[in-house]
Order: sequence, then C-alpha cells, then structure tokens
Amino acid sequence: MTQVGEVSKRVSKVAVTEANIRKASTRLLATKLVSTEMSFVRRELGASATQDELDAKIIAVRALPWDSIVVPE
Repeated sequence: MTQVGEVSKRVSKVAVTEANIRKASTRLLATKLVSTEMSFVRRELGASATQDELDAKIIAVRALPWDSIVVPE
C-alpha cells in the first residue's frame, strides 16, 4: 500500500510597487486608487506580498475610513 504525502505548494510573491498596485486595482475596482490609498497599501504590505494578499488589501482599502488611511502630519 502506498501513502500519498501532502504536497507543499510554494506561493510566489510579487513586488508591491506602484505599477503592480495600479494593475491590480484596475483589474479589481471600477475606479482607480488615489495616491493616499496606494501609499497605504505599500505601507501595510511592505516590499513583497502574494497576489492574493495584494488583491485583498486593495479591496479592503476602499472600505476603510479615510482617517485610518491618511498618515497624520
């Protein structure tokens, strides 16, 4: 009898750049993200994230109150 082991799936990460955020937001949303929203996504995710994490953060940023997105000066 042979056992089937669990297959480990490697999830690749993408760079969290302005271009990648713009492409994902165009694909997911009806309107573009403004610069403050894009900065928030970059702050929250760091330099790299999975595509699913990037997509989820882009969708979530639209539901957040504005004062939680803006960096106080």
